[in-house]
Amino acid sequence: MQGSTLSRKLIAMNHGGDPLNWVRLAALGIIWGTAFMLVEVGLEDVEPFTLVAVRLTLAALILWPLSYPLCGGLPKRAIVWIFAGGVAVLSNALPFALLTWAQTYLTSGVAGVFMAFMPFMSLAMSHFLIVGERMTARNATGLGIGFCGMLVLFGADALRQIAAGEGTALAQIACLGATFCYATGSIVMKRAPETRPIAFGAATMILAAIMAVVIAYTVEGAPQAMPSATSTLALIALAIGPTAGALLLMLRILKSAGPPFLSLVNYQVPVWAVIFGAVFLGEQVSPRLGIALAMVLLGLAVSQNLWARMRGRPV
Repeated sequence: MQGSTLSRKLIAMNHGGDPLNWVRLAALGIIWGTAFMLVEVGLEDVEPFTLVAVRLTLAALILWPLSYPLCGGLPKRAIVWIFAGGVAVLSNALPFALLTWAQTYLTSGVAGVFMAFMPFMSLAMSHFLIVGERMTARNATGLGIGFCGMLVLFGADALRQIAAGEGTALAQIACLGATFCYATGSIVMKRAPETRPIAFGAATMILAAIMAVVIAYTVEGAPQAMPSATSTLALIALAIGPTAGALLLMLRILKSAGPPFLSLVNYQVPVWAVIFGAVFLGEQVSPRLGIALAMVLLGLAVSQNLWARMRGRPV
């Protein structure tokens, strides 16, 4: 009887449990999808590393005060801060810097599509680093399809561009580096000690903001002028929505529906990034980008057994 009850609970979590979780998941995909468009707007007047510093600092100033009424404040144990520091580097400061710099060469839609490779990297790394998460034939097939999509996205001329040190190819590598950071950060987060999620998130954001400010000041120096009203609004929206707000929404979904259900957001983010870039920024969606996106999403669907997840079956 207990085993049957546990099985039903696992299926409910995989399926989202509360129907409102589907609304939360859709909202999270849209919010994260807007990040690339907002970064593109902010870069019109702000240097890339300064943009990251402002984004993370504003988000930290939002989450730090919220941590007290929601969960009693910041973490008290040193070990939690150590793991928060690892997540701050790998899931915030470093990937944000790589992606934002890359968007000085790439459109927001292309940068967004690269983010779909994160689950593949996480899958490959988990096979070696997480006990009980072994790669199956289905996972490997999906990984192969996604890799082919990456080759299409890079294009046939990528190796020549990399050898010549051209910015576009290096920016694509930076995007892949960011996905590697996110995947590694997810492993660190899985290994982190149990603590209050919002407290951990606030601690992570504070440490990431400090790192980003140091990097921005070292590389770009102090800002010389105030950005335009448009760029300022984009920075504020970036901090409130895709950074602080998305973290709180993600934690709510994790608590209510679990990680397998949350993983479905990976199908949405690249699509929304392409849509927002095309609609609001006038970015051209090339056939190659469309083919690469379709291949990546197909690879994700195969590797994560999307049909089973949508029907609430264990995978």
